Amino acid sequence: MTATPPPLAATGQHHGLAVALFAVVVLITLGITLWVGRRGQAAEDFFAGGRDFSPLQNGFALSGDYLSAASFLGVAGLIALYGYDGVLYSIGFLVAWLVVLMLVAELVRNAGRYTLADVLALRMRERPVRAAAGSASIVVTLLYLVAQMVGAGSLVALLLGTDSGQAKTWTIVGVGALMIVYVTVGGMRATTWIQIIKAFLLIAGSVLLTVLVLVRFHGDLADLMRTAARGSGAGQRYLEPGLKYGTGVTSRLDFFSLGLALVLGTAGLPHILSRFYTVPTARAARRSTMWAIGLVGSFYLMAIVLGLGATALIGSPAVRAANPAGNTAVPLLALDLGGGDGSTWGIALFALISAIAFATILAVVAGLTLASSAAFAHDLYARVWRGAGERVVTEHQEVVVARIAAVVTGALAIVLSLFAQRLNVAFLVGLAFAVAASANLPVLLYTLFWRRFTTRGAVWSVYGGLVPAVLLVVFSPVVSGSRTAVFPGVDFHWFPLENPGLVSIPLGFLAGWLGTLASREEADADRYAELEVRALTGTGAA
Repeated sequence: MTATPPPLAATGQHHGLAVALFAVVVLITLGITLWVGRRGQAAEDFFAGGRDFSPLQNGFALSGDYLSAASFLGVAGLIALYGYDGVLYSIGFLVAWLVVLMLVAELVRNAGRYTLADVLALRMRERPVRAAAGSASIVVTLLYLVAQMVGAGSLVALLLGTDSGQAKTWTIVGVGALMIVYVTVGGMRATTWIQIIKAFLLIAGSVLLTVLVLVRFHGDLADLMRTAARGSGAGQRYLEPGLKYGTGVTSRLDFFSLGLALVLGTAGLPHILSRFYTVPTARAARRSTMWAIGLVGSFYLMAIVLGLGATALIGSPAVRAANPAGNTAVPLLALDLGGGDGSTWGIALFALISAIAFATILAVVAGLTLASSAAFAHDLYARVWRGAGERVVTEHQEVVVARIAAVVTGALAIVLSLFAQRLNVAFLVGLAFAVAASANLPVLLYTLFWRRFTTRGAVWSVYGGLVPAVLLVVFSPVVSGSRTAVFPGVDFHWFPLENPGLVSIPLGFLAGWLGTLASREEADADRYAELEVRALTGTGAA
């Protein structure tokens, strides 16, 4: 998802109500966590929520995991600033779910237990593939976590009318502490219910704003688009391709690279894959994905209306003046639809939308922390770091280690986020998708569908996508060589694109193919047949 730092510096009237609503969100989510945390302490409860969520419930949770604050604020902001090109950007998020539905949902549910590495280990040598897949999962979730937490700091600081580092710091620490509590106390059950509530609030808030926009224009979408074109300052170009991504060959390649990462990365995101283990059957996993497609698709259709409404009623120059990335578009629109700055309904609607944005951050960081701690405890600690003669780790011990890992992950994310406060964090989310698409998706597809695939191919595929994705970003304009770079005063970049997906994703697939060809061992036909039967029929599934 896109850039994260949201809304405008609020006036004094906004502060109290926004803080009160934030407190309500925190108290409700903590109450759910404490209530659910008393119900079950087994490994299946902690990692998979007992596998008893319905497709509808899991569909809401999936959409909740996917729709972060960056989606809620960033996509509408891009449409408000760039019109047609912003709509194109949002399409990648929706198309990605078709990949999930067609290729991985049912098969992953049948073949795995708690993590991506479970699927790989069914037909590969366990230790090397778990080490590779577990490490890649932790990298992806940490990148995502840092972006979300820095965004939370910016959101709360700006809502409180200050841009001070201290306010951002305490917000990051507070969000980190909350996510540690959610995961250590409630596990997957609590995280799922928080996601369900967050998704409901997000969809409801979007419906409310969309209806108000359509009422303002008497349901005339053509009038809305014409008014938006006038308010954009770009005229008819606002409704045509090229306003953002048509400035040159590099710009177009960058957009293609980002779109490729978004479309393919979703199927490799650890916290999305783990959702398929919370339902009882593969059929329920597929139905969950269909619900998620409906909810996510509806949300992005409404985001188009909200983006156009912000441009029509506020104007792109005003949106850009409040925040250059356009992330203030939705709260600014809420303020205007409620009656404007100073009006009671305007302040109430602004505070409500801001509280929903805060709820989305809390829910997403909880899901990410759980996925990271599961990869550490279930894959690395229990199976990679155990010697041949050591006692097998029990499921209870895995849960204990996962809770400790959640604390460590949360602390690490807090520290990294504190150092990243002044950095442009937009690239972190795109990088998370690029790493997932480069390292996780190739090895998953090869494992499920290529009979000749070997352990060496799996390890090469993961690292062959992971390492180039990270290195290419280090040597891209994101880190150096531009005014908006992490280090604007130096220039050591040689890779022209901001998102590495165009290069690193093919490299992940290529490395898996080359590793298999170079492998001295033959693929185990019997284990592949077992995986195939289990993935397609559910026989022997957890």
